[in-house]
Amino acid sequence: MKEEIIIAGFGGQGVLSMGKILAYSDLLEGKEVTWMPAYGPEQRGGTANVTVIVSTERISSPILSNYDTAIILNQPSLEKFESKVKPGGTLIYDGYSIINPPTRTDIHIYRIDAMDAANEMSNVKVFNMIVLGGLLKLRPVVSIESVLKGLKKTLPPRYHHLIPMNEEAILKGMELIKPQ
Repeated sequence: MKEEIIIAGFGGQGVLSMGKILAYSDLLEGKEVTWMPAYGPEQRGGTANVTVIVSTERISSPILSNYDTAIILNQPSLEKFESKVKPGGTLIYDGYSIINPPTRTDIHIYRIDAMDAANEMSNVKVFNMIVLGGLLKLRPVVSIESVLKGLKKTLPPRYHHLIPMNEEAILKGMELIKPQ
């Protein structure tokens, strides 16, 4: 098993932390993992993306030009990465931030209204966990239990009380994801 994933959006949407949690959670399951972030000098509002490779075999290179799965959280990222999804691959996008939805017919396209759901939960900080839940529904590269353990390891102890809310957000994302 090998899954090559790009997560892309604006800084502040939790792009890098979603990738980090995904990578760390897979490490806890004994898988081979790479995590390679890329972002501009702007911390919030600038573009950010992270490449995560999860595999049961050794990973030869963390550098990719095409992806099995793309999680796209804003229009500029869609314009940049839609063409880089392998034929037959998966593209997940948040309906709130995309004006012109993806148009390819040779990939599987899914919409998740994660920002709307985060607003309904009265906490926009769970946006990325909702999106992660959508990914895990379609591409179960790691168990929810491992994600929760990964959160416990990556979050400072003062935020551990938020783990149940993050679990709720992941489950919400699993419910919300739907084909375009």
